[in-house]
Amino acid sequence: MKTNPYAVFERQVIVDGRPVLTDQEGYIQDLDDWSEGFACALAEQEQLALSEEHWDVIHFIRAYYERHGTQAQVRDMIKHFAKTWGPERGTNRHLHDLFPMGGPQKQGNRLAGIRRTKGEH
Repeated sequence: MKTNPYAVFERQVIVDGRPVLTDQEGYIQDLDDWSEGFACALAEQEQLALSEEHWDVIHFIRAYYERHGTQAQVRDMIKHFAKTWGPERGTNRHLHDLFPMGGPQKQGNRLAGIRRTKGEH
């Protein structure tokens, strides 16, 4: 299953000695290839040290996608994490600080192995 049928080229992320294909922007090509190891390997490529909060967001994104068949909007994430982490950390700013390369909808989706968001360039 291709993530981006218009991908110019594919890249590889090595996970446990096995290549996992992504498009040129790092979005996984086959959703079934996702693992926590993939998230760790891609985060390392993107120079992002994953914390417990990152994993909370990654697992939220994956669970939301499994339930709804679409990506979570940032406002849904804010609502959820304001309840989970409290109003000081459950903010748009904090989520974007966690994922500085495109926020939770770009970098978060990449790490969670979810397709590009609708309308994303």
